[in-house]
Amino acid sequence: METLLSIKLWFSLDEATQKLLITIGIKLAIFLFFLFLAWIVGKSIPRFLKLSVRKFAPQLLLRIYENLVEPQEKILGIVATLILVSVCLNFIQEYTGFYRFLKFFSDLSIAISLAIFISGLFRQFLRVYGIELIRKVGFEIDELLLVFETIANFVIGFIVAVAFAQSQNVNLIGLIAGLGIGGIAVAFASQKTLEQIFGTIVIYLDRPYIPGEYIRVHLSSQGILFARVEAIGLRSTKLRTLAKSTLIVVPNSLMAEADIENVTRGKKVMVLLYLDFTRHLEKAEQALLEKVIKESTSTLFGIDPNSTKISLFPHQDDPKGVRARVSFFILGSNENSIEFRKRLLELANESISKKLETHGIEFTMQEPTLYLDSPVPI
Repeated sequence: METLLSIKLWFSLDEATQKLLITIGIKLAIFLFFLFLAWIVGKSIPRFLKLSVRKFAPQLLLRIYENLVEPQEKILGIVATLILVSVCLNFIQEYTGFYRFLKFFSDLSIAISLAIFISGLFRQFLRVYGIELIRKVGFEIDELLLVFETIANFVIGFIVAVAFAQSQNVNLIGLIAGLGIGGIAVAFASQKTLEQIFGTIVIYLDRPYIPGEYIRVHLSSQGILFARVEAIGLRSTKLRTLAKSTLIVVPNSLMAEADIENVTRGKKVMVLLYLDFTRHLEKAEQALLEKVIKESTSTLFGIDPNSTKISLFPHQDDPKGVRARVSFFILGSNENSIEFRKRLLELANESISKKLETHGIEFTMQEPTLYLDSPVPI
């Protein structure tokens, strides 16, 4: 019945309307086909780029690609797909309202994904080449490098935001200036509320704690408080005390200024290195081995210098050989800092190899290095 009604409705239309609907249907079908094609091609671009680099590029360029671009292949595929989708939108450009609506969100998606991709490239460059370059210059490496990475990400995001605003004919500088003038008036009217909101922003940016973690915080009204973070609101943080199990609501402005010890993140990672020697080591060589390893690890930022232990025992597969097991702890507050220290450890492994080779001690290092999580007890 519905089919018959549709047929009758179709033939009741004049010829011009029928041609218009047919034209719209054909263009819509072409548009959807090219959208599907853009999705297929966009996902294939990283794979095609990798194959091209491996086949035609020199070894140096291949190594740079594997270190910088290959870890970002997923987001690269998303960027390529979004760009192709943006190109496909030209098929419906004559439908101005619909086109502008989709074009805005398409350009916004490209800007966000591009910022993430550039940020990832910069992070990889800093971890792979930046750390070694800084050490060669003679500077000490610590978590200030992670702060610099965060600032660089903010700058990248700001530049991409300005570029996106200009593409949309938005005067971003004028908008910021206007908001600044209006913000001064609002600041005087609601100073306390803004303090709490700014405290919330600081907490979300710095992430000293998240819901579910246990913290020890020093508050002027409560003293030293050991509690579990229940929730982080727009104005305050809710803490559940362990002793009385009561709920305490603390303004985020106070939490942002308080001394906080995050017990949950007080973890360390145990590192196990295995060095295989083809012959028995003399007493002097064993002492040299211990000296080289301790010197190479004790100078690394974030590695517990007193935790390094070296054990020698016969190799199971080689009766004449000796295996050395080196264990120590990496200290860190989050995954980012742990990964940063692991990269420093890779450089330390290279330093150990070079120093022992200069003294004629040949060995092979078992790959990969073992990392075992070892949480600090509450």
